[in-house]
Amino acid sequence: MKPVFGAEIPFADHCGIEEVGLVPGGTRLRMQVGPQHRNNLGIVHGGALCTLLDVAMGTAGRTHAGAPVMTLDMQVAFLAPGRGGTLIAEGRVVRGGRSILFCEAEIRDEAGELLAKSSGVFKAAKQEPGRNRTE
Repeated sequence: MKPVFGAEIPFADHCGIEEVGLVPGGTRLRMQVGPQHRNNLGIVHGGALCTLLDVAMGTAGRTHAGAPVMTLDMQVAFLAPGRGGTLIAEGRVVRGGRSILFCEAEIRDEAGELLAKSSGVFKAAKQEPGRNRTE
């Protein structure tokens, strides 16, 4: 399993989500679109986009909080269909308190077209020693 910003996230690994690097105030991820990401219309399934957005916001929240985070609420706007290639997502923390974080993310295709954006509320979780980390 390939860690994403230091955490093993089995579902992100299953979806082929990979870290690209840190950006000011957040994280950048990518997902190479394959047949498993498509719906019956041949475009990227909304669930795949939601997963990429959630992981982008969650990794930004985790790097900000220094602890795992859980999604409490998430809104998504689909703006254009994803047709293929590599999708790039950026997540950022808009405001972070001691336990609650407000985050945003967006996905663009290789041409830079905005495909989807989201906002979410995350809660920092208590970390059990040795769990969900790569040492």
